[in-house]
Amino acid sequence: MPRSRSPSVAPTFAFGGFADRVIRWQLRSGRHSLPWQATQDAYRIWLSEVMLQQTQVAAVLGYYSRFLERFPTLSELAAATLDEVMPYWAGLGYYSRARNLWACAREVQTHYRGQFPADPALLEALPGIGRSTAGAIAALAFGRRAAILDGNVRRVLSRVFGIEGDLTQATVLREVWLLAEGLLPRGQGIGPYTQGLMDLGATVCTRARPRCEACPLASDCVARIENRVKELPHPRRRAARPTREQRLLILRQASSIWLERRPERGIWGGLWSLPELEISADVIQTIRDRGLNPTALQDLPVIEHGFSHFVLRAYPVEVQVEGEIKLGGVDSGRPGQTAPQGQWLDLADVTSKALPKPVAELLRTFCRESGACDS
Repeated sequence: MPRSRSPSVAPTFAFGGFADRVIRWQLRSGRHSLPWQATQDAYRIWLSEVMLQQTQVAAVLGYYSRFLERFPTLSELAAATLDEVMPYWAGLGYYSRARNLWACAREVQTHYRGQFPADPALLEALPGIGRSTAGAIAALAFGRRAAILDGNVRRVLSRVFGIEGDLTQATVLREVWLLAEGLLPRGQGIGPYTQGLMDLGATVCTRARPRCEACPLASDCVARIENRVKELPHPRRRAARPTREQRLLILRQASSIWLERRPERGIWGGLWSLPELEISADVIQTIRDRGLNPTALQDLPVIEHGFSHFVLRAYPVEVQVEGEIKLGGVDSGRPGQTAPQGQWLDLADVTSKALPKPVAELLRTFCRESGACDS
C-alpha cells in the first residue's frame, strides 16, 4: 500500500515555516484582483467556491458576475425558483452544483436566518458543500483555522512532501488531510494562507509546465529535489471513455421548437433540452405516437460532447410537424402554451431557457442557418 510521507520528511521546514512561506508569497505574488477576494461575505465566497469546483477561474468570472447581478444576496437566491436559477448556470457544467446551490440557500435561509454558520462541520452538512469547500468558507469568511484540499492543493502537497499513491483513494486521502491540518498556521494568517495554497496550485505548481523557480517552497520540495515533478501526483487510473450515441429531435412548428425538461438526476439534470431517441428507434413512428404529423425530415451534422465518464455522439434531426403534441396523455396546446412535460419555444428566444451548452450551440446554429431568427 503506497503511503504518503509526513511533514517530518522535510525537516528543513521549521515549525510553522511552511505556512509562513505560503503567506509571505501570497501577500507579495499571489492573486489579489479576483472579484471574490476583496470580501469576507460568506455568500459570495461560497458562490465562488461552488463555481470553481472542477472549473477554471477564467470560465467562472463571467458566470459569477451575472449570477450576483441577478441574485445579489442569499435571501434573493433562496426566494427564487429553480427555473429562475438554472439559466444563470447553463453552460457552466456539473449541474448538480446549481441544484445544490439553490437547496443550500433555502436551508441557510430557513435554519440559519440567512447567515452561513462559521463552524466547518455545520457548513459541511449543507447541500453541495464538501469538506474542502467548508474549510475554504470557514477560513476565508470567518477566519477559522480550517484546512482545504481541492485539486490544486493536493498537487502542491503531493509534490512538496513526495506523497505516493492515488490521491483519490480513501486511505491515501486520509493521510493527506492529516498533513493539511498539521500545516495550518497558528494565530493570524489563515486567510492569506488558504488563498496562497490555492494560488500556488493555480499559477505556479500547475499540472503541466510548473514554474518551480517562482515557488516559495522549491528549496524543500521533494518532487523538485528528486526530479519527480512530472511524476507527482501519481495520475489517477482512468478507463477509456465509451461513446454513447443518441438522436436529438428538433420538432418544429413554424419558428417554434419543442423542448423538454430533463430529469433532476443524470446528465444535464433539470435543464431544458431536445427530445432524445435511441439510434435504433423509428423516428417517424415516435413522432406520430406523440400525436404529431411529421411533414418533412432532415438530418443535421453530428455533434460530440465529452463528459467525465463518456463521450456523447448526438445525431440531430429536424422534423417539421403539424398537430398538437401529446405527452403522457396531456395535451400541451398550441405554441406558446406549457405542459408539465415540455414547452414550445420560439427559436429567437432560445437563450431564455437553461439549455445544455452543446444543445444551445446547436440551436443557435440551426436558428441562424434556417433563417428563423434575425441574427
